[in-house]
Amino acid sequence: MSGRRHVYGALLAAGALLAASACSSPNESDSSSDAAGAGRTIRPVEGCGATSWTDPANLAPTRTPARCRPGAPPARPLREPRKLTIATGTLSAEYVAPLQVALDKGEFEKEGLDVELRVLPTPDALPLLAKGDIDALWAAPEAAVMNGLRGGFDIKWVAGNFSPAPKSKSGLWVRLKNGETASHVPMAGRRLGTMIGKGSVIAYPMEKALEKHGGGLADIQYQQLGSADVLTALQNGGVDSAWLLDPVWRKVDGKRGYAYLGGQPPGEPLGGMLYGRSLLQDDVDAGVALLRAYIRTVNSYFASDYKQDASFVTYLAELLKAEKPILESTPSLVMDWEIRSGTTTRLQSAYESQGVTEGEPLPESQTVTRAFYEEAIGHQRSHQP
Repeated sequence: MSGRRHVYGALLAAGALLAASACSSPNESDSSSDAAGAGRTIRPVEGCGATSWTDPANLAPTRTPARCRPGAPPARPLREPRKLTIATGTLSAEYVAPLQVALDKGEFEKEGLDVELRVLPTPDALPLLAKGDIDALWAAPEAAVMNGLRGGFDIKWVAGNFSPAPKSKSGLWVRLKNGETASHVPMAGRRLGTMIGKGSVIAYPMEKALEKHGGGLADIQYQQLGSADVLTALQNGGVDSAWLLDPVWRKVDGKRGYAYLGGQPPGEPLGGMLYGRSLLQDDVDAGVALLRAYIRTVNSYFASDYKQDASFVTYLAELLKAEKPILESTPSLVMDWEIRSGTTTRLQSAYESQGVTEGEPLPESQTVTRAFYEEAIGHQRSHQP
């Protein structure tokens, strides 16, 4: 759609319109704009202890993700029921499974939340989120989000989603030319097939992968393709490289003439839940309750290798309207509600290399808050975000 082709310009224009319409902007200082953590009492939470939080500065790929006991944190129903709308780009992808399961198993309902999942592409959802027409967005802090923040959008990344399993090869694949080996693939000038184009969070892992090969983000020619066309274009020579997701990469894995150059860093979620003003400021209790239900779902159903349970895979396939053999063909995602330190800084560096953002990088205090999930698990913190 045209909105996806013109994300950068559209978000700058939308940001300017929102600022002109006097929507409050919190991005004028390094102080946290959200009300969570501001004078709120953080109480210990049953079932959530030392393993329910990890140091955000820990970037080790082998880091064990935070976990509470199954069924924790226990529900704390709101005094008054609250209807919330969460936008997501899809309802069928595996990374959306925790939201789908939480809805199906009544985890949101236990908190007094009536949650609707609405399919909307990120560029369309961002202005609605900033104005309070929707409450949350299950997406990623892409370049469009950063440009929206500069334009006055009151949005923050409040919880992570997943990182890939160690055996996953979801990521950057390339067709090797004569004489090339996977150890060194000159990428300058090659055409990359991708569903998003410039400004996606994949820019960051791509930049890391390209550090070992010739050519940076600015040297790549981007060709935006439909999800069903990316693999076909790589196989028939329409593009020289492609970002292949689970389980598509299985089609070329181990085949002569293809090389996997790298993917999302293990242990570092690049997306998850984003809140707008309605939950950041106006109804913090509901914002904490929403994450409490999400975290409880992860601990109850996705705490470890959930694909070892055949009956659960059958359930997921039906819920996501996916084929069970396809779901079984890739490793379980490592579901992870925490946000690592510096992720949005690294993302912005990659966006700058692609030429899709303007101005100085935004500090993490203006892009991230961990206050909501820390309150949900009862973690006492000494600083923001």
